[in-house]
Amino acid sequence: MRGKEVLMMQNAEKIVYKCACVKEGEKVLIITDPERLDISKILTGVLLNRGIEPVTAVMMPNEFDGQEPPSMIFHAMMDADVIIMPVAKSISHSEAVHEAVDNGSRVLAMSAFVEEQMYIGGINADFEKHRPECLRFGDYFTNAETVHITSPGGTDFTASLKGRKGNSHSCIVDEPGMYSSLTNIEANIAPVEKTANGTVVVDGAVSNFGIGVVDAPIIMEIENGAIKSISGGKDAKFLDDLLQGMGSEGVLNIAQIAIGLNPKIKDFNGLMLNDHGVYGSSHIGIGTSHNLGGDVKADIHYDVMIANPTIKFDDKVVIEEGNVIG
Repeated sequence: MRGKEVLMMQNAEKIVYKCACVKEGEKVLIITDPERLDISKILTGVLLNRGIEPVTAVMMPNEFDGQEPPSMIFHAMMDADVIIMPVAKSISHSEAVHEAVDNGSRVLAMSAFVEEQMYIGGINADFEKHRPECLRFGDYFTNAETVHITSPGGTDFTASLKGRKGNSHSCIVDEPGMYSSLTNIEANIAPVEKTANGTVVVDGAVSNFGIGVVDAPIIMEIENGAIKSISGGKDAKFLDDLLQGMGSEGVLNIAQIAIGLNPKIKDFNGLMLNDHGVYGSSHIGIGTSHNLGGDVKADIHYDVMIANPTIKFDDKVVIEEGNVIG
């Protein structure tokens, strides 16, 4: 076995048994695509070594993150105890995943995962150790009525959280109906529709549409829960042209407010579930919010990253210029 595969195998054990918490006798479904077959094979080998025979469903990557998997895969999801998803384009915010979670499946997303993420960076965090902090931040979201995010780059953004429940995605799914992605570690919430207002300056990354780490800040003006304008450099123009071309109000909806909490992830690098987890960062999800506790169903879901934010829940500051203090 090649050296890289040995390293991948070590953390594949962690993914399968400590993150997905697979047990003997469970029905395991691996959803993948041609670009991620090597990762799915490693996961399959780990399961077979303990006498667990997974079913692997191979789909072609969707055009955009958040779109639905094929109907045949949806039906397989409804019969699975555990679903692991190493895919090039995220299906995490699809109705299929929402229904699978409601049906009791444990879902672990590995969206846009590359082989190096199996042994470098966030995967090396002690997920069990950091779970209490993630749960605490989920409670901050649940218990607050408002959130206010500012940043040195110029972000100044508020939204109502009243009546919404925070989500804690600690990279561990050990109970029926749990969802988490890997390796970010994040807490998040769907803000109340039409309450988000202010300016979001994206000076970290856009982990969708092939943008990655931004060349220049993208400035989004937010009004009544939706993006009203996008300005900046070439990344901003690309994003604005793309979204305007979709012709749907839902793709401009402020769907999610999230905080990255993986201490092993220090920098943005353009990889989706790395950038979501940068410790002390924030990201704003846009598009569909249904899977997060919101009311909007859109064709896509995408995220934009804010570096070094200060985050205040009601009157309590929990992150100050990227330093976790809460």
